[in-house]
Amino acid sequence: MSKLAIITGADGGMGTEITRAVAQAGYHVIMLCYTLFKGEERKNQLILETGNPHIEVRQVDLSSMASVSDVADGLLGRGKHIDLLMNNAGTMSTTGRVCTEDGLEHTVAVNYMAPFLLTCKLLPLMGPGTRIVNMVSCTYAIGSITPEFFTRGKKGSFWRIPVYSNTKLALWLFTRTLAEQLKDEGITVNAADPGIVSTNIIRMDMWFDPLTDIFYRPFIRTPKQGAATAVSLLLDEKWQGVTGQMFASCKQRKLKEKFLHHPQAEQLWKDTMEYLRKLHLDV
Repeated sequence: MSKLAIITGADGGMGTEITRAVAQAGYHVIMLCYTLFKGEERKNQLILETGNPHIEVRQVDLSSMASVSDVADGLLGRGKHIDLLMNNAGTMSTTGRVCTEDGLEHTVAVNYMAPFLLTCKLLPLMGPGTRIVNMVSCTYAIGSITPEFFTRGKKGSFWRIPVYSNTKLALWLFTRTLAEQLKDEGITVNAADPGIVSTNIIRMDMWFDPLTDIFYRPFIRTPKQGAATAVSLLLDEKWQGVTGQMFASCKQRKLKEKFLHHPQAEQLWKDTMEYLRKLHLDV
């Protein structure tokens, strides 16, 4: 029986590359996608390319904690051991602050709360050898967690880049805390920084976007190049047993002490669990 991998945002640029690599390695892959039609289209393409028929699609809206909980419950009901969990999906608002049905700022919901909830709910299906990889960003270094984080993303007026950075810092702190909690269970939790990648997430919906496409995109990483670090963390034997670390360009990154033992990590975990409890979600 083939091993099982779960990948969020699997129909996007990097998500497709990660799915392709994992499928080629012989895993049964469940693609978690926002749009079922697009996911099925990408799945059929990948089955032809990899020769692996064991790829399926499930729809999930990562901005809705109910949707995340439902897809997790479906996987729990299936009962199959999870070998790889890739929290790849991410977003950056181009329309200003958007509040979700759960009272969360939209970027916070997709980039942080969804992977937190999905991962924690799926832990009963994991065990020794399971690898969890979270897709972060170099912008974590300028992130800041304030009391307004969950509902507004940042203190003061909305600005997409700081909000995005704050979610990536939060995801990194989640990575570190969870790695510490699971270190004796043989489950590893690491973070992958893809660098600046030529995907739609870097679009600003501004007048200079066409100029950016002409002058900037040719010099940044392709989705395949951006996905390489995550693929390495998921599949390479040399990372077996390594946990709680951040990687970039397929190498472990040396971080400042404040990011290894961040003073807000414990409180962020408590606040996140409390928020989910207010939504009546079991974790």
